[in-house]
Amino acid sequence: MSIMGSIGRYGAAIRKAHRNARSIRHLNSLPPEIQKDIGWPVENDARARSLYSTVLPGH
Repeated sequence: MSIMGSIGRYGAAIRKAHRNARSIRHLNSLPPEIQKDIGWPVENDARARSLYSTVLPGH
């Protein structure tokens, strides 16, 4: 395992985490009615939203 390969895998993991966090932010920004229609859990609770920001930095 080369150092460059390890760095590449780490970079790919960071990019994937960023894309996932961005997707969650976009879904959470939709109106509650649309979230419900697509099956996304509607969270009116501020604690639940803060959990996403804790788990997914940059949210």
